[in-house]
Amino acid sequence: MPLRDLADLDGVKGEVKSGNIMILRITPLANKSIDDVKRAINELCEFAEAIGGDIARLGEERVVVCPANVKIWREKIPVSNEPIPTAA
Repeated sequence: MPLRDLADLDGVKGEVKSGNIMILRITPLANKSIDDVKRAINELCEFAEAIGGDIARLGEERVVVCPANVKIWREKIPVSNEPIPTAA
């Protein structure tokens, strides 16, 4: 679903509460206002946390929001204990 306006968030939240996984294309909103994109993502993050769902970025222009009890798999990158080389 393209996210064109902050008003679209109510519909997204309703669909997620109904059990649907929503994939949102944020480019239409980003073309209008980056500040609105930040507000929308913050609101969706708070919403996902409040309902026990999950949210993640899919590439540069998409976000996926999942309902309660659906978790998004994230690759865990091992952290090395080796010192990071510097140019000094």
